[in-house]
Amino acid sequence: MYYVGLDVHAKRSSLCILDDHGKLVKRLEVKGDWSRLLEVVDAQVPRPFAVCYEASCGYGHLHDQFARRAERVRVAHPGQLRLIFRSKRKNDRVDSAKLSKLLYLDEVPVVHVPSVDVRAWRGLINYRRNLVGRRAAVKTQVRALLRGLGVAVTAVRGLWTAKGIAWLKGLAMSAADGVRRDVLLDELEHQDGQVRKVERELDRIAAKHPGVALLRTIPGVGPRTAEAFVAHVDDVGRFGRVKDVGSYFGLVPCQDASADRNRLGHITKEGPAQARWLLAEAAWQGRRRSATIRAFFDRVMRGDADRKKVALVATAHYLTRVMAAMLRSGEVWREDPRCPALPAKAKADAKTDANAGATKTAAGAAGVPSDLVAASYAPPGGVKVPSREYTGPCPPGGSTLTPPGSAGNASGHEVGGDAMRRG
Repeated sequence: MYYVGLDVHAKRSSLCILDDHGKLVKRLEVKGDWSRLLEVVDAQVPRPFAVCYEASCGYGHLHDQFARRAERVRVAHPGQLRLIFRSKRKNDRVDSAKLSKLLYLDEVPVVHVPSVDVRAWRGLINYRRNLVGRRAAVKTQVRALLRGLGVAVTAVRGLWTAKGIAWLKGLAMSAADGVRRDVLLDELEHQDGQVRKVERELDRIAAKHPGVALLRTIPGVGPRTAEAFVAHVDDVGRFGRVKDVGSYFGLVPCQDASADRNRLGHITKEGPAQARWLLAEAAWQGRRRSATIRAFFDRVMRGDADRKKVALVATAHYLTRVMAAMLRSGEVWREDPRCPALPAKAKADAKTDANAGATKTAAGAAGVPSDLVAASYAPPGGVKVPSREYTGPCPPGGSTLTPPGSAGNASGHEVGGDAMRRG
């Protein structure tokens, strides 16, 4: 077996090849794009071989190409590689040599490489977020125009409804400002159409994944959050524990521990930022719609308004464990009957929220009972399905105790908020 370390770039790549004894066989410098790189690999790399390279833009395509040629393909985590090799001497030859040595020692910090379809799904999810950001920028410019003219918005149901747009088009203003308004409204209409087109395709893809419908039974989790979680987790069986999912999404605190000193800092913010943002939004919505989620949030906040953000991040982390446990067991969300009921105001807000339609469960939206949603979902093979005995986080008469550490209960409770006290 030969071990190939590859430092790959768009127009230039460097290869380092080691033999079975870890001795250098040859170094290769390839000038050209990836097609030229593959030609050189086919012609000059001895067989059989294993290959390792860093994850970067297009890593999935390279993985597919090398999987047809190599006995083993390892895609290295670039962030963890920088921690392993802290050196002031860095170039392509040195990097490829380091990768080949790690591959030989079987110490490569690997990343998960999803299938082609899942990579395309993730890309479309992130692209929708970019479109929404562009649309929001156009709306901001429209509001800036009105504010600059000293015009107060009088549309009853909002500026972006059909009546609001009609009111905006009928405003009297100078020719220059009118042209600016018309161009912005045309751009806004175009962006709306683009977002709708992308969402139709996302809905079509999500319909093929029963896990999305399963996660939408959680109060506050809508289609966009559910699909982002399922797409980025991909195979929940690759996580040894549901707590590892929170680390994957960067919702666990940095840790600096030595002897009896243990300092927890800000969250790591590793993993997909888009999914982490959606989980934080779902935590806010879940607090308004679910007594169980609200009890968890309040227990972490401890009645201190300064801890609201800490409680939000902890609740988002809690939701990742809930979702992972549900995907493992195939069980739908159930409220803990021992948690205090939602306040009357929170119930009213949940009913009148304009976004309630986007966050209602897939079972309710489709008119299908939640038990049928669970029946249509099969946990991934190789995952040990835990006991379904229900033990929620709220003791009778309050919500001040740490929830039991059962990964497989209906609400997916794994650890309490104390583990996330520093966000």
